[in-house]
Amino acid sequence: MEKNSVSNIPKELLQPADGNNVSGTNFGTEHHVGYLRDAWSRFRKNKASILATVIIALIVIFALIIPLFSTQRSLDSYYAKKGPYIASQSSIPLFDGGQTRTFNSRGLIHAYSIALGACDTTGSGNARISDITSDCRTVITPIEKVLDSRQNGKYKAKIDTYAEVGFVYMQISKAEYENIRKWEQENSATILFPLIANNEYNPNPNDANYWYMADTTAKNSPIDINGNIIKLSQNMRLYDNYLRDLDGNAVYFTQSGSSDNPSYKVRVLYKNYYTYINGTPPRYILGTDSQGYDMARRLSEGIRLSLALALSVSLINLIIGAIYGAIEGYYGGIPDLVLERISDILSCVPFIVVATLFQIHLSDKVGKIPSLLFAFVLTGWISIASRVRTQFYRFKTQEYVMSARTLGASDKRIILKHIFPNALGTIVTSSVLIIPTVILNESMLSFLGIVSLGSSDTTSLGTLLSEASNIWTSYPHLMILPALVISLLMICFNLFGNGLRDALNPSLRGIDS
Repeated sequence: MEKNSVSNIPKELLQPADGNNVSGTNFGTEHHVGYLRDAWSRFRKNKASILATVIIALIVIFALIIPLFSTQRSLDSYYAKKGPYIASQSSIPLFDGGQTRTFNSRGLIHAYSIALGACDTTGSGNARISDITSDCRTVITPIEKVLDSRQNGKYKAKIDTYAEVGFVYMQISKAEYENIRKWEQENSATILFPLIANNEYNPNPNDANYWYMADTTAKNSPIDINGNIIKLSQNMRLYDNYLRDLDGNAVYFTQSGSSDNPSYKVRVLYKNYYTYINGTPPRYILGTDSQGYDMARRLSEGIRLSLALALSVSLINLIIGAIYGAIEGYYGGIPDLVLERISDILSCVPFIVVATLFQIHLSDKVGKIPSLLFAFVLTGWISIASRVRTQFYRFKTQEYVMSARTLGASDKRIILKHIFPNALGTIVTSSVLIIPTVILNESMLSFLGIVSLGSSDTTSLGTLLSEASNIWTSYPHLMILPALVISLLMICFNLFGNGLRDALNPSLRGIDS
């Protein structure tokens, strides 16, 4: 009966189906999704990992584009340790270079005198505070605002720390002097100002801002032409102490050296001189570091160096650890026993001792960065090798591996095609987590003074922290900025590695996260 039922079925229904033209048939299976596509699908569902990836990308973009837009490439010691600055009295309070301080009357007069001296382009002297007009404020004005009236002889005021530099002495050539004079005429700005006489009224011959007469016996208090101390007031008049010739004209330079190649000592208004040298006014969006480099540029250099070092260490450790751990876990027995003992011996060597010895004995021959790289690689691969070994012990006895071996698959094929893909998530996570560890350890070594990667061309995040360690209470941005970048990199790479671990785990394929 059953046989007759089968024989009655039309033959065309019993023909093999065309696998390339199956329509409207559901065999109860999911549509095939590639491994990488499935991994990306799971990864993007992890919101924390996506956010971490975006932050890492933004940090990398910052490190790459800042050198393209930064015009402040060289060290400027006069502007060292300054805060973020876009323009004087900027509408954005954090970017005006301002700092709130407490002044006594002498300090406040000294700060006001910079603006008065900048207004006096002809060397006439004898200027009042009320002479600081709106036009003159556009030149330079250190005191932006007196916040509190006099209290116990003290004044609380906000000062422009860049304008506070005021005047400086310089030695320039005759040709440079003539170029500056030409620039002044073309740009309607004054760089060269009268020199100051080195006499009993000059409290500090090295400070080009003491252009007015002062009593050195009365704590450098300003005095009038009769020697009486001047009190701070809106109508206060300062009397100049300029160097003058026999006719009473202000002297703008003194000459030294040979007549063929003379050298001029001049007194320059540094903010205008900076514009003359760099072609643009000072603009430091993140301020300057302890030496006078653009902090944004130094941060970008530090990020690039720290990431390059960390990525190199991670890649090398991944290769060494994967090969070492695969041999241990796959073959086991005596090879595993011997290799494990070698790992145990190396793991007992303190990293800080290795790094110190390499810096002392190896850095002079191969350089600081290669010697530090060797220190990280010497024992850094051990943790990856241990994880790979564990994964190989876990998967090498699985049925699909036994089947592949039964079918004649070589050891190489079994390792690369059947075991490694299942261990990939753990391996990648371990290698990614090495990156923040390297950045942290490099910062520690720099902070302790064991290694210093700072130079005029580049620096590292750890070196920036080390340079700020003794002065960060007075200049907090020097410590906060690199510390913030290090913290973000460490947190984000951890979240990014956890997301990759879940995304690359083949056992989670098809499971919604």
